[in-house]
Order: sequence, then structure tokens, then C-alpha cells
Amino acid sequence: MKLVVGLGNPGPKYAKVRHNLGWMVLDELVDDWEENKKLKSLISKKEDLIFAKPLTFMNNSGLAVKLLTTYYRLPATDLIVIHDDLDLPLGKIKIRKGGAAAGHHGVESIIKALDTDQFTRVRLGIGNLRTQSSEHKHAHVDTNKFVLEPFLHSEKAKVKHMIKQAVKAVELLLEKDLAIAQNQYN
Repeated sequence: MKLVVGLGNPGPKYAKVRHNLGWMVLDELVDDWEENKKLKSLISKKEDLIFAKPLTFMNNSGLAVKLLTTYYRLPATDLIVIHDDLDLPLGKIKIRKGGAAAGHHGVESIIKALDTDQFTRVRLGIGNLRTQSSEHKHAHVDTNKFVLEPFLHSEKAKVKHMIKQAVKAVELLLEKDLAIAQNQYN
């Protein structure tokens, strides 16, 4: 059994912001969600796969992930986390297993809750303030505000393509293995 978790923040206010890319990818993979208050997540089960969107806020994602892995008795090695990444250029996908959180508070929360970093991550590039084009009208905002902004109109085509590629990458991870997915998408 595998658990695929998309990171994001609950509520319509956050639906289309950079930080919710994990949820956006899962919404392309799955269309039937049930709220599980006990597990603090929206969940969809398909055969031996569990898809989850934590209903905790991003910085407390570890709480929901720990509840999910405990309830389903899954080791961290059976966990795939999909999340935005400031350190990757907009549109870039990188798949890896383990490693530091690199300043991503959602991933940091999961590492702390599980007491391990040995889970697979599908990192989705959102760029950062230093790499954004001059058209970004909020170039003076801090990182915390930047990740909670919607994508610019000029970025939407690239984001749509990245989401489609991320769906394919997750499907490949589930059907084949980490090395094959990394070779194709990194």
C-alpha cells in the first residue's frame, strides 16, 4: 500500500496559490474525496493506494501525515509527498527520497512527526522572488507572502503543464519505481 499526500492549505482562500500545488496535482489524479475528521484529511482510496490532502495548515502537515501513516500502518518509505518548492525554477519537477526540508515548513513538519526524512518527494518548482520576472508586481513581498499568492496570468500555461507532468511522474512512481521516475523527470 502507498500513501500519496499533496500539501496545501484548506479553504477557498488558498485554492489557487503557489503553496497549494500538491493539492492541485491530487485534484488531477482523483476526483472523489471524503473528509475524515479523525485523520484530519480529505481521503480517496483506490485499490492499494491512499490519496490524502491534509486539512491541517501547511506548517502542521506532519500531524495529519502521522495520523495517516499510523492508521494505515505504513512506513515512511511508502509515503509520497507532493509539494511546491521555492528553490526550483517555475515549472521544474524534481523527485527525490530523503534529505533536509530546505526551508519548506510542511516538509519539515512531516520529518519531525515521522522522525525520519526517508519518504519520496515530488518537488514542484514555483521559483522565488529572486528568479521572478520583472512583471511580478509584488517583488517587494517576503517569501511567506509569495507562496500564498496566486500564479500570474503569464505563468499559468507553465503551471498547467507542470501539473500534467507531475501527475505522470506520480503515476510512474506508483507503477514502476523511484529510479525510473527520477530518470524521466529530474
